Amino acid sequence: MGTIALEGIEFFAYHGVHEEEQKIGNRYQVDIQVTTDFSEAAENDKLRDTVNYGDLYEIISGVMKIKAKLLEHIAQLIITNVRKRYPDIEKVEVSVSKFNPPIGGVCTRAKVTLEG
Repeated sequence: MGTIALEGIEFFAYHGVHEEEQKIGNRYQVDIQVTTDFSEAAENDKLRDTVNYGDLYEIISGVMKIKAKLLEHIAQLIITNVRKRYPDIEKVEVSVSKFNPPIGGVCTRAKVTLEG
């Protein structure tokens, strides 16, 4: 078993519970870690035997274009789509952060982490 991760992927997107958030947008960050058996890839040196992080980015980028109210929903969509592409993986952990969330005070970011 091993892990592959992409950290600090940033997007400008239009998510949020408030209507204004879905109009003006905000900065978001996504981190993903996939746990799976990499023994074939390590032995054979073939991209087809591993989780292609280009695919992971493409999946995340596609999900970030879909307007959503909750960070939890975004994280779950990413997990669902990664599992569709790579059904044999052991585990996927996704964190989605929203910079400067509208909470009425100073907060660098709000962050949700889901595992599936």
